[in-house]
Amino acid sequence: MTTIGLIGSGHIGTAIARRAIEQGHDVVLSNSRGPETLADLVADLGDRARAATAQEAAEAGDLVVVTVPFKAYLDVPVEPLAGKVVIDTNNYYFERDGHYPELDEGRTTVSEMLAEHLPTSKVVKAFNAIQAAHIVTEGRPSGAADRRALAIAGDDADAKQVVTDLIDSFGFDVVDAGPLAEGKRFERDKPAYGAELDAEGMRAAVAAG
Repeated sequence: MTTIGLIGSGHIGTAIARRAIEQGHDVVLSNSRGPETLADLVADLGDRARAATAQEAAEAGDLVVVTVPFKAYLDVPVEPLAGKVVIDTNNYYFERDGHYPELDEGRTTVSEMLAEHLPTSKVVKAFNAIQAAHIVTEGRPSGAADRRALAIAGDDADAKQVVTDLIDSFGFDVVDAGPLAEGKRFERDKPAYGAELDAEGMRAAVAAG
């Protein structure tokens, strides 16, 4: 059993929390509006869930998921995430986030920017290219003919294994796209983004990205 901290409790965060609880983990949820605003969600999720501040969720999590709008990434607490595996689910939507020239010009990626903000954490990009509801509904047993694959990217092999194991337990195969910079291969408007593919198909989509 692991405690998973969630910084952000929107659609993706809620789906990850729900699936994690189904797999026997505890979850600590947070958002920008305060723990009291998560009371209904925590009640729905049950005894393995509790609400906290972002700082507390970061401190409590053995594994922490950052799932906030990209424009809020600098609000993610740094010190309590030192040495921890951090899953980044972010996507850059300039319509929502405003324009970031370094992203518009392709000089870096959202996950690399989060990693720069969290220099002592082990950031792995994952869960950004799947519909939130599908995290809960589309998992299949290992070896199933209709098992979907999700792409990940990261610079730390051990951290990627932790995330791979979690995703596998959720019912999905994993395609490793390579270093964190290669997360651009399954971002918005790329072939792998939102694609419902098996591992072979996902590898091809990631390569095409």
